[in-house]
Amino acid sequence: MRTVKGAARNKAKRRLFRKTKGYHGGRGSLLRTAKETLIRAGVYAYRDRRTRKREFRKLWIIRINAAVRQRGLRYSEFVHGLVKANIELDRKMLADIAVRDPEAFDQIVQQVKDAPAA
Repeated sequence: MRTVKGAARNKAKRRLFRKTKGYHGGRGSLLRTAKETLIRAGVYAYRDRRTRKREFRKLWIIRINAAVRQRGLRYSEFVHGLVKANIELDRKMLADIAVRDPEAFDQIVQQVKDAPAA
């Protein structure tokens, strides 16, 4: 007896169309177009998971720099002072403190300014 792929193929198509639900036009309803779109979406997702990390780091640095400049320092001087003052806060935490708790950030900046010069 001849075997056919009917059930497996239908299951694969159903799985694919479930992933492309909500896509515009043929991208969500035509098999070949949906496959191409899904592959491209996967490529973008993979790439942008890495890009997102860079973008957030840039954002944190911009926020820290803005907050530090209001207090009379530059970002590079501030980071150098953090190392000297043995303050081990990462950029994410520093940016969050700068936005949510300016008084605590003032104290950190003061510690950096009071750190011994090299």
